[in-house]
Amino acid sequence: MESKTGFIYDESYFWHDTGNGALFLRPGDWIEADEHGESPKSKRRVKNLLERSGFINELQVIKPRAATREEIERNHSSSYVEKVKQLSNANGGDAGDLALVGKGSYEIALLSAGGTITGVDAVIGGHVQNVYALTRPPGHHAEKENGVGFCLFNNVAVAARHAREKYNLKRIMILDWDVHHGNGTESSFYDDPEILTVSLHQELNFPPDRGFAEDIGEGQGKGFNVNIPLLAGTGNAGYIYALEKVVLPLAEQFKPELVIVAAGQDASVFDPLSHMMVTADGYGKITSLVKNLAERLCDGRLVVCHEGGYSAAYVPFCSLRIIESLSGLKSKVTEDPFYESIKGLPTDVLAKHQKEAVDKVISIQSQFWQFLVNN
Repeated sequence: MESKTGFIYDESYFWHDTGNGALFLRPGDWIEADEHGESPKSKRRVKNLLERSGFINELQVIKPRAATREEIERNHSSSYVEKVKQLSNANGGDAGDLALVGKGSYEIALLSAGGTITGVDAVIGGHVQNVYALTRPPGHHAEKENGVGFCLFNNVAVAARHAREKYNLKRIMILDWDVHHGNGTESSFYDDPEILTVSLHQELNFPPDRGFAEDIGEGQGKGFNVNIPLLAGTGNAGYIYALEKVVLPLAEQFKPELVIVAAGQDASVFDPLSHMMVTADGYGKITSLVKNLAERLCDGRLVVCHEGGYSAAYVPFCSLRIIESLSGLKSKVTEDPFYESIKGLPTDVLAKHQKEAVDKVISIQSQFWQFLVNN
C-alpha cells in the first residue's frame, strides 16, 4: 500500500486578485477588459476536480501556515518585502515586471510560500511520503529585489532555504518544469553548490533573455545550475528524453536529500502562454520518473509546488495525473476527456531538432558531470 500523499491548499489562494486584463496585459488602449491570465480559475478547478472525483479522499489534506517575514527575507530583500506589503495594504499595484499585487495579496503570498514550507516539514517529518502544494500566487520568477511574471515571493527558493536552515540539508535539488524559465530560482542559488537547480522550459519564451544552456552557475556553483531550453512544439517525448538523459543522471550523481519541483502545467498542449504539446498523461509519466528518482535517492522525499498553467479547462486534468502519480493510485477519471482532439498530434514523437536541443545541454554540462559523459 502506498504511503499517503499530502495535498496542501487554502481558499485564500484563490482570492489573490490580479484584476482584469487579457492574457498577461492589463486593459487599456486597444486591450479590452477580460479575465487576467493568472486568474484563480485554473487552480480552483484542480481542487474542484479532486473533490468531484472523490480522489481528494485518497490524499492527506494539510492546512498551510503562513511564512514569517524572516523566512521570506532569507531569499528577498527587506525593502522588496515591504514594498509588496505596502502595495497590498493600499489599492494594489505592480511589484515588478508583471507581478500584480491586489489588496490583501501580501498575506496570501506569505501563505503561499508557507504552503511550500509546510510541505517540506510534512515530508521531512515523515507525516506523508510526498506532497502536492496547490499554492498561489506562483513564485519561481520572483527575484531578490522585485517580482516578475505574476510571482511575488519565490515559494520554492524560500522552502529550500527553510529546509537547509531547519534540517541542515546539504544537497537539495530544485526541478522546474514550468514552461517559463525559473529565473528567480536560478538567481537565488547561482553560486551555490548545495542547491542543484534544473529548469526545463520553452526556449526564449519568458523571460526572453534568460534560461540559456550556457548559463551554468558561477564560482563554487558552476555546474550546479542547469538550463534545458526546449524547442517550441516539444511534447511528452521531448520532456521524457530530457529527464532520462540529463536530469536523472545529474540527480544520481548529486544525490539530493530532498527534491522540490516547481510544477507549472503551462507546457500543456492547450496553454495560451506557450507553444508546447505535453498532455495530461504526459505529466503523469514525467511525475513518475521524478517520484522514482526521489525514492531511489532520498527516501521518496518530494515536494511538488504549483506554479503556472493558464488553460482553466485542461490544467485540472494535468494536475490530477501528477497527483495520481505521486500517490500511486488511480482516480475515477480514467480517460483524458480532451484526448480525441489531440490524438493526432505528435506528442509522443521525439523530433531530431528537439533531441539536438537536449544533446547540446549534455555537451555543455558533461565537463562537470561524469555521468553525462558515460550516458
